[in-house]
Amino acid sequence: MDIRILLVEDSEPTRRMIRAVLQTRDWTICGEAENGLAGVDQFESLRPDVVVLDLAMPGINGIEAAHRMSILDPHVPLILFTLCDIEEIKPVASRAGIYATVSKERTLELVDTIESALEERSSAGQNMQ
Repeated sequence: MDIRILLVEDSEPTRRMIRAVLQTRDWTICGEAENGLAGVDQFESLRPDVVVLDLAMPGINGIEAAHRMSILDPHVPLILFTLCDIEEIKPVASRAGIYATVSKERTLELVDTIESALEERSSAGQNMQ
């Protein structure tokens, strides 16, 4: 199954690092955005399976971008990938529709988090049938 991932991250080196980590799976980076507004536009046009968002970006931040994406399609897992204090940001992120928050200091956890989100989404879809 080809999983399509949208990266919304203003730092090119970080996007490059995320691409390298995600290449370990049979997943496709279907789009990349350098800010929250562009990310929301790409989300709407590309219809990815998963979104990985940075928190601090120019324009609108990752929380606001996630909120807008969640309104468009609440079934797409949104994963916040940040250097900020995860415990502090979790309540706000959850209210914005973010599935999980992963520290940039624990990059390899991103793969496990995406897999968990996809399994959970798949299970929820099977329960609805």
